[in-house]
Formats: sequence, structure tokens, C-alpha cells
Amino acid sequence: MKSPSRRRFALMTLAAPLALLNGRGSRANAQTPRYAGEVWVLVDDQAATLIVYRGNTEIERFFPISLGRGGAKPARLRGDNVTPLGEFRVNRFNHESRWHIFIGIDYPTPVHARMALESGIFTEQDYEAYHAYYRRHGHPPQNTVLGGAIGIHGIGRGNPDVHSRFHWTEGCVAVSNEQIERLAELVGIGTRVVIQ
Repeated sequence: MKSPSRRRFALMTLAAPLALLNGRGSRANAQTPRYAGEVWVLVDDQAATLIVYRGNTEIERFFPISLGRGGAKPARLRGDNVTPLGEFRVNRFNHESRWHIFIGIDYPTPVHARMALESGIFTEQDYEAYHAYYRRHGHPPQNTVLGGAIGIHGIGRGNPDVHSRFHWTEGCVAVSNEQIERLAELVGIGTRVVIQ
């Protein structure tokens, strides 16, 4: 059974405006002016699609994609198999991953850390430790109650049929091995990734 603070966190995040997606209270989309000229990635949970844009121009579309078995939500906790919603940046590549290629994103972001503090999931000490780690290492800690190791990856030796029919990951976004190779050609460190 969830603790009262975890239940409050889940309710607060489900009711929270999706302002964390683009900072203006509306969902990010291809028409968002601040992305002009920039290569960026949109992961659409409802359409099970990943789209790479340059500004407002679609470069490549990948379908179907798989997300976490727990769905996509504004917040996740370690072990809940949820894909976090929000705006992220690519911060690492692993070309020797068991998932063929792993493109890591900077989850949990400071927005997620703030939500955890305000909901009681993080103590003030947890929140300060999060930011101290971020300042020291240049990326968020991966071992907090919010979990980590979130990214976009291939299916490795997984079953393509399962991938095409079900959300099966532990919170990541999965595409086919061929698609992750193509995506790795299109994005780099710092590329914006919007999951909505």
C-alpha cells in the first residue's frame, strides 16, 4: 500500500498542470516557437509515436514505440515502470547497451526534484543532496526515490512482436534497433526531448 505522502504525490502530479512540458501551461508541439531551427524530439504517449523535428519541420517519424508498463505520468518513483512526462535533454550515449543503443536523458530534472520536495517525497535534505550532486557532476543523481536510467533505446534481442503490441519497458522509450541507429544519427548531447 502506498504511504500517504506517495499517494499525495501521485494525486498532486496527476492534477498538476502540464506546465513542466514547456513552461507555459500548454503541451509542447511542433508549432512551439521556441524550438525554431532546433533539432528536437517529441515523444507522444497517446499516439505511440516519436517524431524528430527541426523547428516546426518533421524530419523523421518512428512508430510504434513502447513506453513503460506503468504508462506515462508527470512523475515516477523508482520501480513503478512509469515513463516520466516532461522536457529533458540528451546527456549520454551507450553504443554497447544490451538494448543495442541507449540514448540517456537527464531525468530526474530539477522540476521533478521540486515536485518531489513539494509533495513530501523528498525531504529538504534529499532536495539539497540532489542539487549538490547535480552541481558537482553536471547531471542528476540516478539513485534517488525518483529512479533514473531513463532514455530512448532499441529492443536489443527482444521480441519485435511484443514491442509492436505492448508497452514493455521499465520507464524508457523503446524503438526498433534500426530506428535507434537512425535516431542516434539525428540527435546529440543536449538535444531537447519532450515526452507528453
